[in-house]
Amino acid sequence: MERGNHTVTEFILLGFSTNPVMQMILFVPFLGVYSLTLVGNTTLIILICNDSRLHTPMYFFIGNLSFLDLWYSSVYTPKILVTCISEDKSISFAGCLSQFFFSAGLAYSECYLLAAMAYDRYAAISNPLLYAQAMSKKVCSSLVIYSYTGGFVNAIILTSNTFTLDFCGDNIIDDFFCDVPPLIKLACDVRESYQSVLYFLLASNVITPTLLILASYIFIIAAILRIRSTQGRLKAFSTCSSHLISVTLYYGSILYIYSRPSSSYSLQRDKMVSTFYTVLFPMLNPMIYSLRNKDVKEALRKLFKLAPSDI
Repeated sequence: MERGNHTVTEFILLGFSTNPVMQMILFVPFLGVYSLTLVGNTTLIILICNDSRLHTPMYFFIGNLSFLDLWYSSVYTPKILVTCISEDKSISFAGCLSQFFFSAGLAYSECYLLAAMAYDRYAAISNPLLYAQAMSKKVCSSLVIYSYTGGFVNAIILTSNTFTLDFCGDNIIDDFFCDVPPLIKLACDVRESYQSVLYFLLASNVITPTLLILASYIFIIAAILRIRSTQGRLKAFSTCSSHLISVTLYYGSILYIYSRPSSSYSLQRDKMVSTFYTVLFPMLNPMIYSLRNKDVKEALRKLFKLAPSDI
């Protein structure tokens, strides 16, 4: 990759601050968040694998979501921690490409997985008697495989198009990871065809899953309204509340960052929003799906041999 008469062999990640004192201050909360992410998601995966009561389609998807979040957070946070405590802020061209590829692949896969989870909730509420048949192990496994396949195939398209751009400006990335907005800022000229690729990927990986989720919830609401008892309606809706929170937080931040024209990118503002879905969201997911979940609490109590009052 040539830049003027030079070859771009590395990029410089500025991170959140160039102030050494502020960097050390930021190291502590990021380490805490990453530790909670690892512990929370790993614990949830262990609970789902060990407790037979959690061997259902819903928890199968939650377990895969936790696995995705473990991987997703590990793409960013270790590099952030190193940047905070090291004077070397560089990342090699190959390292930047790899981080970009896995970032996109995991983000797109999570979009598809959240859509699959919405369909699972629709199947459970609309026709509970046929739920086990509709969401068999084969169907659940296929949905997860399709999520990963779709995510990483589209990541290949995005990565190949992004890293064939001509980077003729500075090699300084005003962000904490290699992402579309800061890389576009470094490009000499962003072709219209590249912008078209971005819109295509946004439509196929974010807008389409969003529409599928909305359609699922329209049918879910219709099914809930057919339930006669108020208690039955509340119970049915409670099984969707965690997923709704997760979808709103994740898709909201994704759409804010990537649904705008490249000319309107604001790196400082986008940096804060990116922090939420790349670093904080993977930590929040285990809490969202477990804090109000009696089955998970019971599995946790059983695993650690705690009294019911201890949880």
